[in-house]
Amino acid sequence: MGLIVQKYGGTSVGTVERIMRVADRIIEYKNAGNDMVVVVSAMGKSTDVLIEMARQIAPNPSAREMDMLLTTGEQVSIALLAMALQQKGYDAVSLTGWQAGIATESVHGKARIQEVDTARIRSELQRGRIVIVAGFQGISEKGEITTLGRGGSDTTAVALAGSLRADKCEIFTDVSGVYTADPRVVPMAQKLDSISYDEMLELAILGAGVLHPRSVEAAKKYKVKLVVRSSFSQEEGTCVEEAADMETGRVVSGVAHDEDIAKITVVGMPARVGTLSRLFNTLAGAQINVDIIIQSSYDAAVTNISFTVSSDDLVRTLDTLAAYQEALGFDKVEHESGLAKVSIVGAGMITNPGVAAEMFQQLAEQDISIKMVSTSDIKVSCVIPAEQTSLAVRTLHTAFGLDVAEQAVVHGI
Repeated sequence: MGLIVQKYGGTSVGTVERIMRVADRIIEYKNAGNDMVVVVSAMGKSTDVLIEMARQIAPNPSAREMDMLLTTGEQVSIALLAMALQQKGYDAVSLTGWQAGIATESVHGKARIQEVDTARIRSELQRGRIVIVAGFQGISEKGEITTLGRGGSDTTAVALAGSLRADKCEIFTDVSGVYTADPRVVPMAQKLDSISYDEMLELAILGAGVLHPRSVEAAKKYKVKLVVRSSFSQEEGTCVEEAADMETGRVVSGVAHDEDIAKITVVGMPARVGTLSRLFNTLAGAQINVDIIIQSSYDAAVTNISFTVSSDDLVRTLDTLAAYQEALGFDKVEHESGLAKVSIVGAGMITNPGVAAEMFQQLAEQDISIKMVSTSDIKVSCVIPAEQTSLAVRTLHTAFGLDVAEQAVVHGI
């Protein structure tokens, strides 16, 4: 009937029993006449186990060797799933990222997909095979194995769907779709039937773990029909689609949070044209992603620049700044960890004034201090102490009318 790309996350294939269950679901689609390409993550928490083993050997292991290590997790799961399908009488073949033709830039740990050569996959499909592809990985032009960053299997699936012109891309996870907040934090969060690409992209960037941000970018760019659903039930999921098809009554569509934030302040930067450019080009050259930025001047000659990074990038950021202190000409660097970012997202915010003010008021009433603020047309983000994250998320979820009566079900924990 069509070509379907599916992605199953680590929880969905966390045990042999679950792998057999995933195989049964894939067979249902195959028996309905579909060609099937299936992207799989590493089993359960196996990636975390590999990272911990690496750190026991080397506190700061080489990025190349980490990619060599971490990509083995997906190779285990694709081989086992292919075996499960073969055992049930279906022809299947497992492919690593490079065997599947996924070419990336030459960056270890956070590589971007540059192109997909679909020849091998199309050849296997023509032979009637179910194709199982390792998510999260590819190969650079230098012939090096690369990874796409945590959650990169989503990006793999959408990239394949776009390149193959698939009829649909389904992302299977341990929840039934996209919720108005993480149901582990807000039990009364509601599942959305649909959400726009732009809203989903903001939520993903801001910490909603259900989809990788780059997968949403790719889905929007290539107009991939994207559905998020549970691998543990037959419940209909959430459709990520163009804003024109969306319900317009919601002011706020969701509350996201990220408890992995660090704040850095560069003190005493020269206050002249090009200061910001030099600073952030230096950080970009070290592959450091910067989020919220605030500049404050206390006299005509110097300025202070504060910004946030992922806590994982804190040490690398401090080391980079130390190495370039003389060239950049600043006095010192201050940093603060133990922070989180809580955000509200909604396309309806564009035409509804006062949403940010209501957010600030709600946080103030709970005595939650706001350290930094960032806004766009469809989101407001606040940096707060990490220990107050759950309280902030629940407070905002209730305040913007997103609670429902029935508790959300999270499978597979």
